[in-house]
Amino acid sequence: MEYTNLGRTGLSVSRLCLGTMNFGPQTDEPDSFAIMDRALEHGINLHDTANVYGWHLGAGATEEIIGRWYAQGGGRRDKVVLATKVYGKMGDWPNEQGLSARHIVRACEDSLRRLQTDWIDLYQMHHVSRQTPWEEIWQAMETLVAQGKVLYVGSSNFAGWHIGAAQQAAAQRNFLGLVAEQCIYNLLTRYVELEVIPAAQHHGLGIIPWSPLHGGLLSGAIRKEATGESARSASGRSVAALTEHRSTIEAYEEFCAELGHDPTDIALAWLLSRPGVAAPIIGPRTVAQLDSSLRAFDVVLDDSALARLDELFPPVGRGGPAPEAWAW
Repeated sequence: MEYTNLGRTGLSVSRLCLGTMNFGPQTDEPDSFAIMDRALEHGINLHDTANVYGWHLGAGATEEIIGRWYAQGGGRRDKVVLATKVYGKMGDWPNEQGLSARHIVRACEDSLRRLQTDWIDLYQMHHVSRQTPWEEIWQAMETLVAQGKVLYVGSSNFAGWHIGAAQQAAAQRNFLGLVAEQCIYNLLTRYVELEVIPAAQHHGLGIIPWSPLHGGLLSGAIRKEATGESARSASGRSVAALTEHRSTIEAYEEFCAELGHDPTDIALAWLLSRPGVAAPIIGPRTVAQLDSSLRAFDVVLDDSALARLDELFPPVGRGGPAPEAWAW
């Protein structure tokens, strides 16, 4: 396994992050335990979850599964860099969601209880709150850090200017501020290259891309459709996206075949090659899917291959950061 520092911190994280959103809804507890055990065998130490995962209001079902895995002992908790999130709706009352100081502190306590741990390594804001001032947010986070319940703070789904505003407010308080941004980023969705990634690099945040395969579309969706293997790419938002991008996906799968690699491996390898990216999030539903993700480290994309991928999946505008992407 390859490791990198998370943003400007001294924290070492694996270059693949184990996403746990499937634990509970799609993957039962024994299989979830097996996936987490195998992840450690592979050296994957960054595990990502959220208090809303499990998708039963207020239950935190996925965090509870992870907590029961930690409770088995064997050094599981000490080996893992645990990332979870706060923001989502956890109850029907007004203060059971968002980023008020009250909700941040209460949600952290609840996550710690479900996860059966004393601390969260990376506590991420699942979405920006336009109603809550940064002074309030950072005061709550400082309290949790001072208590040893949170070690680092991250963001998710922030715009570039949100990152800038957050860091300015943190600096005024002599607080470390954000160290990571979790955002959607893949060959089909490259908007973050305009401002989010440049802002993250400027302020020392590591990028943790979610949906690296764009809901399965970049995992050989057309091939799987033909062989009857399709799962994620044949349901939900992926259906409309496949219809819209079919010709591009067909050309992509043909190019991957020319390179002699699976489309999944190419998509992950491309992300691993991108500036500022710390660890793409993989969301395996089985141990076999987890094992196959490591093939991405065997893929070497030369300049010619990268240029072809840019032809197939053009960046926004002329490419690169704003404003050069659209201005002289």
